[in-house]
Amino acid sequence: MGKPTGFKEFDRRAEPYRAPGARLLDYKEIYTSHDDKHLATQGARCMDCGVPFCQSDHGCPVYNLIPEWNDLVYHGRWREALDRLHKTNNFPEFTGRVCPAPCEGACVLGINEPAVTIKNIENAIIDKGFENGWVQPNPPAFRTGRKVAVVGSGPAGLAAAAQLNQAGHSVTVYEREDRIGGLLMYGIPNMKLEKDVVERRVNLLRAEGVEFITNADIGGSGPNAIASETLLAQVDALCLATGATKARDLNIPGRAGDDIYMAMKFLTANTRSLLDSELQDGHYISAKGKNVIVIGGGDTGTDCIATSLRHGCKSLVNFEIMARPPATRAGDNPWPLWPKIYREDYGHTEAQHSFGADPRAYSISGKEFVRDAHGKLLGVNTVEVDSKFQEVPGTLKFWEADLILLSMGFLGPEDYVAKPLALELDPRSNYKAAYKSFVTSNPKVFAAGDCRRGQSLVVRAIDEGRLVADAIDKYLSA
Repeated sequence: MGKPTGFKEFDRRAEPYRAPGARLLDYKEIYTSHDDKHLATQGARCMDCGVPFCQSDHGCPVYNLIPEWNDLVYHGRWREALDRLHKTNNFPEFTGRVCPAPCEGACVLGINEPAVTIKNIENAIIDKGFENGWVQPNPPAFRTGRKVAVVGSGPAGLAAAAQLNQAGHSVTVYEREDRIGGLLMYGIPNMKLEKDVVERRVNLLRAEGVEFITNADIGGSGPNAIASETLLAQVDALCLATGATKARDLNIPGRAGDDIYMAMKFLTANTRSLLDSELQDGHYISAKGKNVIVIGGGDTGTDCIATSLRHGCKSLVNFEIMARPPATRAGDNPWPLWPKIYREDYGHTEAQHSFGADPRAYSISGKEFVRDAHGKLLGVNTVEVDSKFQEVPGTLKFWEADLILLSMGFLGPEDYVAKPLALELDPRSNYKAAYKSFVTSNPKVFAAGDCRRGQSLVVRAIDEGRLVADAIDKYLSA
């Protein structure tokens, strides 16, 4: 796999992002173009490690055949590498851009050296595939006559639809938003995933026979509502892939009022306005000239940082309730577990470029949102917390803010889709369905992705979409 001595000869060198000063001027992807020679060298670092933990339970959730396509890239056999990549992953153009790469955290080389640049190589393979016209529609050779409805067009729903369609079933995907893609369309900003990349794959699925219906709110009550029971009666199986969209709020004094928003509302409005009018319609929440505080870290918090910077915010702070992670693995975080270490993501680098410092403040907990007598937001009072999240006496501090964005994760799905079907929920309010069977308390209804397992990664959603399709296919074939 790769060059036998490559991991000894070559250092890890990831493909760089565009310079912060340049990319802050637009909403285009932050990535630079691929260099075949460089990537071949990086592929050469893949070891003949015997047991490739990169594709184990601790590594890639879709069990990508990573050593195989690393070796093929090293030898310049890109078309074959693409075939191996598509064998396990329906949408490598998504994971190659937005996945945090648990495969790299589990790379055997990572025991004592920097891991192979797996994510870079994956992204380059699929990009080259599209550039060379190798990725073409592949409609199924026959149709079974069975109908399946998929509710939700995020990564789980799209993966389920793709696999079920290839099995010959007639698949219709219902999306309540005005564009297909779910989290991929409106939850992840353009800088990480340009929307023509999403639409390119959706158009391929259309060409293969998948039907998509937008502005279709299954189980809702508005003008675009379709009754869940009606939809279920029209199909042979129903797959729920609605995501975990119920955001965690911060219900402290002063919460009610203007200028405090959930992160997804902020990001969704920005992307929709960007796509509709290049932000000319004003139908978004602007951070321009404002003191912005993002409460909560993670990828979504970073996306809020990056979007606020592009608006032209006056200042920016990011609160994290957790302590700052160590620079290297702690003793209770051994390989091949995901390394819980200090990282700088694209938004943090951009904030340093704009304001000269990392925007994150660690071990901080919100105490009270501060407003004036007329309800205008002035800022937030916080306290520091210890390792047990207990308040540290004497640490009360006021932070000025005109705009506060809440990015503290998600509690589960908005279950109005499932209520009319009387589906059982698990103790975490997700749709109750076992992994690999994915069947709910109604034998005709299946659930996959974040609505079943809780908030997680795009790659895990793809995994569940592929597996639920297999479960539905077996159900329909019984």
